[in-house]
Amino acid sequence: MSLLFQPLTIRDIQFKNRIAVSPMCEYSATDGFANDWHLVHLGSRAVGGAGLIIMEATAVSPEGRISPGDLGIWKDEQVDFLKRITSFIESQGSVPGIQLAHAGRKASHHVPWKGNKPLTAEEGAWQTIAPSAIAHTNGEPLPKAMTGEDIAKLKNDFAAATQRALKAGFKVIELHAAHGYLFNEFLSPLSNKRIDEYGGSFENRTRLLLEIASDTRKIMGEKLPLFVRISATDWVTGGWTEEDSVLLSNKLKEVGVDLIDCSSGGNSPEQKIPLVPMYQVPFAEKIKKETPLLTGAVGLITTATEAENILANGQADLIILARQFLRDPYFPLHAAKELGEDIAWPVQYDRAKRY
Repeated sequence: MSLLFQPLTIRDIQFKNRIAVSPMCEYSATDGFANDWHLVHLGSRAVGGAGLIIMEATAVSPEGRISPGDLGIWKDEQVDFLKRITSFIESQGSVPGIQLAHAGRKASHHVPWKGNKPLTAEEGAWQTIAPSAIAHTNGEPLPKAMTGEDIAKLKNDFAAATQRALKAGFKVIELHAAHGYLFNEFLSPLSNKRIDEYGGSFENRTRLLLEIASDTRKIMGEKLPLFVRISATDWVTGGWTEEDSVLLSNKLKEVGVDLIDCSSGGNSPEQKIPLVPMYQVPFAEKIKKETPLLTGAVGLITTATEAENILANGQADLIILARQFLRDPYFPLHAAKELGEDIAWPVQYDRAKRY
């Protein structure tokens, strides 16, 4: 059997293959509530054979949303429709996961198809927060530097969101510490200029993520997987580095994290990213080889052969696809054919399997 279609077991959860749907913001919620779009979007990837489906960045508080269209999990009423989605995903033999997030200084923006610009007061803008009062881009509204009370609230928000995620039926939780959002802002010396216990040294800048990851593990118990998505580098001189990511990953292992989802960038407009196929795979490889953690590879992986080779070369344990799944919701079914694997199709589609 190809490596891509070998099962993977993490704690008490088994994934039927090594193919995961990456969290991809749809910007299609109202007041944080999931709806039929999310059910069909995620459900079609479950029909398509993905082993793990991670719901998009889901805000733990209203002010943690990137845009007014973001999903949320800050109130109990949002759980019911999420249950419908997780139930369908599981009915297709896939595992439902969720990415819990806070956008920090990159919150309060328009959805992409309306330009991504900061909202104005007339458009419903809200006060953003960050480790330090530094805007992501010149000309954007300044975020409020978080106080001790703000940090305590954030911890409570993540704890409550974790409890709701479990009630909704999610079997994997991923903390979003990448792409310039709040945790990433604390990690990077480019955006964290604090002089208290959450700023300055590496130990202080990593403290918040480690505390919340530890709290999340305690709430989840020992049976379910906990992932963390990181930006392995800022791609900016003087910023967060690959070596920092290795050190952080070892600390995350100590508090109960199982897998590092290895992305990069997003915290500075000065970044210089070489957008070539599989450009982020070396980050997953480095962390896999230098820590005891599992890793997920992301970033312009578009073919079954690329995915298979990443696993064969020992560069990662899980292949996490985003845009390729937007192009092809049935990527796993087609990948199996390409790799010569005979896997089960949904019975409703079986008549079309031979082609």
